[in-house]
Amino acid sequence: MPTVLITGCSSGFGLETAKLFLEKGWHVVATMRQPKADILPASANLTVLPLDVTDPDSISKAFEQAGAIDVLVNNAGIGAAVPIELIEPDTARLLFETNTLGTLATIQAILPRFRQSRSGTIINVTSTVTLKPLPLVGVYRASKAAVNALTESLAVEMKPFGVRVHIVLPGRSPETSFGSNAMPHLRGLDNADYKPMIEGMIASFRDESGPVTHASDVAAAIWRAATDPSAPLKIAAGEDAVQWLSEAGRP
Repeated sequence: MPTVLITGCSSGFGLETAKLFLEKGWHVVATMRQPKADILPASANLTVLPLDVTDPDSISKAFEQAGAIDVLVNNAGIGAAVPIELIEPDTARLLFETNTLGTLATIQAILPRFRQSRSGTIINVTSTVTLKPLPLVGVYRASKAAVNALTESLAVEMKPFGVRVHIVLPGRSPETSFGSNAMPHLRGLDNADYKPMIEGMIASFRDESGPVTHASDVAAAIWRAATDPSAPLKIAAGEDAVQWLSEAGRP
């Protein structure tokens, strides 16, 4: 029975992905900062572990407890929507420490095993905001774009060792906690220049009209990356994401 370790399983994409892999008969190591076993179906194939991707000791303990791993899914992340001029230095550090350095840390934890066994798959969940410039998510976008660049190079480095590497790019999703997580870091509503831009952004978060990405879309994309050796490096997840990725590839 293959094993997948997924970070950030407390809600949204990670939770849906854990459910899908359980349904498919995999052993799932669902990790989250504050474990909540009752949010997933009871199963002998489920292991729930605490893991904070910004804490090296937490990563080490979780990977040791997890045992053999066939697929690593880096889904844990944090969002913030705030003008670049106004973002707090601590918020910027938190974005990179979680989204970028946290992903790097878990990759480094698993790579010796994968390289020595000449097998394994790493799937990094980023975002379609990396495909074109958008207001108010500049630093968040930079933290995710850095993961894209890292993953592209990692794919080249790992190819001789038989380790597959993929990027899953979700679009805008009303089913995630991005909006609620981003709100505490919001700055600029008291600024006459930025207020209209920010209010428009808040409205767009709440707008469920038009094509969007569902958590099930992301889970399906991750499943494809994990099980299809012919899957491309970059996989769009969601109707809007497919459109964005297609447009990004045009000259």
